[in-house]
Amino acid sequence: MADLRGERLQIMLSPEELSALDDFRFKNRMPTRAAAVREILKLGLASVDDVMGSNLKSSSYGVLGRGPSGSKNGGGVAED
Repeated sequence: MADLRGERLQIMLSPEELSALDDFRFKNRMPTRAAAVREILKLGLASVDDVMGSNLKSSSYGVLGRGPSGSKNGGGVAED
C-alpha cells in the first residue's frame, strides 16, 4: 500500500494536540504517528454524517474541545 501514498500532508499541532495524538497512538498500539493520523482520519470520515447534521459552528471543529469560556478542556479530546 505504500506505493499508493504519493501525496505528503504536513500539519502543525500544538503540544496538547500532539500529546492527544500520541496518547491515541500508544493506546491503540500503532507503529507511527502517521498510522495514528490515518486511523483518526478514517474514523472521522466514517462519522462525518453524524457531525454534518449537527449545525456546529466552525469553532467546534478544533482537535481539542474548549469550554464555555473558550478555555481548553484540560487537554482531552473534543467534547460533544
